[in-house]
Amino acid sequence: MKKIVVINGHPNKASFNFGIAKAYRKGALDSGAEVQEIVIAELQFNTNLQFGYQKKMELEPDLIKAWEIIQWADHLVWVHPIWWGGLPAVTKGFIDRLFLPGFAFKYKKDSLWWDKLLKGKTAHIITTIDQPGWYYRLMYGRPSVNQLKKSTLEFCGIKPVKVTYIGIIKTSDEKQRQKWLEKVKKLARNLK
Repeated sequence: MKKIVVINGHPNKASFNFGIAKAYRKGALDSGAEVQEIVIAELQFNTNLQFGYQKKMELEPDLIKAWEIIQWADHLVWVHPIWWGGLPAVTKGFIDRLFLPGFAFKYKKDSLWWDKLLKGKTAHIITTIDQPGWYYRLMYGRPSVNQLKKSTLEFCGIKPVKVTYIGIIKTSDEKQRQKWLEKVKKLARNLK
């Protein structure tokens, strides 16, 4: 049985991202998967990695629980909007505080290389956008995807990482949004 965590990185609970996360969860449950959720906006933690990697910050209880869920999961589904080409600040803070040396990766002594501690896991990024996905990729080089997919998840050994763009959000109507929710449910149901 597939173990999935849906990580919702939108800070506004009234956002369409919450509908997307709910739709993915429903589709995954329909397929027989076990599903847990991490709603970053509900967690109590300092988003600032105040000392970088020079001094350890103790993890708050909500971050410890989130890490346990991430370790439990086979498949991580990240749902977030693209703001200013990147991730929302709270999502970036969650990554900064949790995907740490010794947790998600480990530097090798006297080397430029590292051990990828999250090998064996897969991921899917589902991101909302206010421009066509092809335009975001060609015009801007898809910085949020590069940051989360390449510089975080793959850096820590998570592969493959699929990406689905949902949008254009700002010009969408209810009928279009329902189509997107059905698409997300289908993605979850068809996860192998």
